Amino acid sequence: MQNKDLNHEGTETLTRAQKCRDKILRVFVSPWFVRISLWLAPILFLLFFFFQPLARIITLVFDSSAFTQKNFEVIRSVAGFTFYQAILSTVLTFALGLPSAILFSRFNFHGKSLLRALTAVPFMLPTVVVASSFNALFGNHGLFSFFIPHPSPFILILTAHIFYNTTIVIRIVGNALSRLDPKLEAAARSLGADSFHVWKNITLPLLRPSLLAAALLVFMFDFTSFGVILLLGGSNFSTLEVEIYLRVLKLPNLPLAALLSIIQLIFTLIFSILYTRTINQVTTQTAPRFSLANKPKNIKEKIFVAMLCILLSAFFLLPLLSLPIRSLTRLEADRGQRGEVQYGFTTDYYKELFINRRGSLFYVPPIQAAFNSLGYASVTVFLSLALGYPAAYALAKPTRLEKFLDPLIMLPLGSSAVMLGLGFIISFGRSLASPWFVPIAHTLVALPFVIRTLQPALASIPERLRQAASTLGASPFRVWQTVDFPILSRATLSAATFAFTVSLGEFGATLLLTRPEYPTIPIAIQRFLSQPGGLNFGQAMAMATLLMLLTTLAILAIEKLRLSDSGEF
Repeated sequence: MQNKDLNHEGTETLTRAQKCRDKILRVFVSPWFVRISLWLAPILFLLFFFFQPLARIITLVFDSSAFTQKNFEVIRSVAGFTFYQAILSTVLTFALGLPSAILFSRFNFHGKSLLRALTAVPFMLPTVVVASSFNALFGNHGLFSFFIPHPSPFILILTAHIFYNTTIVIRIVGNALSRLDPKLEAAARSLGADSFHVWKNITLPLLRPSLLAAALLVFMFDFTSFGVILLLGGSNFSTLEVEIYLRVLKLPNLPLAALLSIIQLIFTLIFSILYTRTINQVTTQTAPRFSLANKPKNIKEKIFVAMLCILLSAFFLLPLLSLPIRSLTRLEADRGQRGEVQYGFTTDYYKELFINRRGSLFYVPPIQAAFNSLGYASVTVFLSLALGYPAAYALAKPTRLEKFLDPLIMLPLGSSAVMLGLGFIISFGRSLASPWFVPIAHTLVALPFVIRTLQPALASIPERLRQAASTLGASPFRVWQTVDFPILSRATLSAATFAFTVSLGEFGATLLLTRPEYPTIPIAIQRFLSQPGGLNFGQAMAMATLLMLLTTLAILAIEKLRLSDSGEF
């Protein structure tokens, strides 16, 4: 009898343990637990490396020394110039971009795809390369410096902004033009409307959301411009970004730098929200593409196409070609050089990259700077994919949780790289001696792009294929191997290449965080440009040429791997 009682108690204990284990298993496999686990790593990363530094910046703003009359005068001056140059750059970009959008959407001509790709290259190039290319062309030591008057730095800044932002107008407005129903225009012309009235009453109202979206995006890039303004204009042309950098390193005033960062963040978020709402209107109005492009028919159309093709080719080719040409051309004597100077073709600038003539303790061979950049980029790719994949999986089938967390994880897009660097300096202080903080900052910049690249691919995987594979006895790993991976491989490579390219050319945060003995290629270029003499300038051109080649290869890889139905911006 006692044995039966013991067996009964043992059975009850075993049953309770089994029920407890089943409850625990149900918790771990429940949808809400799976979703929380997917978000855990990305959110913790952002909390520690973005929101904590942001909170420290906000705390520093409330320092009494931030709100002084002198600081307000600086803010008013800097903010006024930031808006002025951004508005002027946007207007000038549209002056070139709008005719170019009409060219690519309405006309067919030889070399159209090549010219369109050429206009897109500057947008993906690091700002250091863009600034270096205009220095190589029009700078004090540029190819044209001996033939034409040296343009003012402000003109160079505006021209550089047009150079890398024109493709935004071409893509957004051009795509909208190609989706307009030609029957609307034909109906208006049949009622007697001329070209001007067709454009005013039919085309322009339909294009208004696209025009506004393109204008907002161009304005945001000009508003947050840093590398181009710093390298072409220096501290004489202080935007919010440049002034933050100066108040951190050159003229230390951290409360003012924090206040400037918050002001810029607020404006950038406002513009980002406006852009998101506007681009959603563009998306809802899109229709299947119509074949509106034809060969130019009359003499006016032929002149328009020919002149614009020549203008675009010259405008985009000259700066890009000027870098390798100037890096192989000696136009003046080196600083302190005596004796006969061999002008013309030379490879000395590339050779001198590996010679420490001044015996500087902080000299780092360019090959070491390249290895530093490649190392940072590799770590950035690993972190971006490790954090981006779980978030993209969750966002592929969004719930209320994803709708709440999506804007938070995209928030680093609304902050400048210089602000990230400032936040790291305030939050981590002496710990910044570790070189790991540079790829962490790069990951914050690249992560939103990686998530947006992976999310459409994950959402496109048909659930029925997974179910069919499971029904046939495939394990979860086998399902991923045979169903998910073939679909995700291209998107993964594209996202990885994108993160690699972003890290390779990142300049703002790196300038604040990098240690002197661990420079990246953009930092090495900035060092050469900041020193006088033809030799230093030639070495900067050589380094910029190498960075341009590496970035171009990455751009070609992204374009080849990019999903055909992915968005332009």
